[in-house]
Amino acid sequence: MDEWQDKLLLRELIENWAIWRDAGLWDRFRTVWHDDGRMMATWTQGTADEFIEMNRQGWARGVSILHFLGGFNCEIADDRAVTQTKMTISQRGEVHGVLVDVVCTGRFFDFLEKREGKWGMCLRQPIYEKDRMDPIAPCATIELDQEVLDAFPAGYRHLAYLQSQVGYPVKKDMPGLKGPEVEALYATGADWLAGKPITWAGHVWG
Repeated sequence: MDEWQDKLLLRELIENWAIWRDAGLWDRFRTVWHDDGRMMATWTQGTADEFIEMNRQGWARGVSILHFLGGFNCEIADDRAVTQTKMTISQRGEVHGVLVDVVCTGRFFDFLEKREGKWGMCLRQPIYEKDRMDPIAPCATIELDQEVLDAFPAGYRHLAYLQSQVGYPVKKDMPGLKGPEVEALYATGADWLAGKPITWAGHVWG
């Protein structure tokens, strides 16, 4: 029963992340993170507080990014957990003067820990599986720079194209559906459940 309760609490935390972040409820959003929590996104990587501040700034400039959640898997070992949640990231913005939507499908891969009886997020590393870009107006067309598009990984190249157009420096080695990056992420998750610290993206904690 305790494990089922923990799984329900973890699922609630994952859902709160998406709802509170997309609604701009920053004080509530902060509560899903531990103080040393870190976020790895295509457009910014850093502490939870840095991520929240970047979102505040983007929110004020009209940056539109929304998240939708699907299936959920949870592995728990004592006071540690690794969860995977199917998700889509939907971002709207202008590319070459054309208003577009980009939808990226993937998974949130999360490292969590229970401290003083409360679960919190230590690291969120998305896995980017595939994406597409569509003009909002039915009659609109858009021509992308193929060389720029091909410079980004296949799993999030359209998302990266849009984000680079609006001024974000996009990280080009994020995990995808296959490859060494996602295999390294799985191994790091197994180490976390085995009681080892998180070693990821040049940082060590936990």
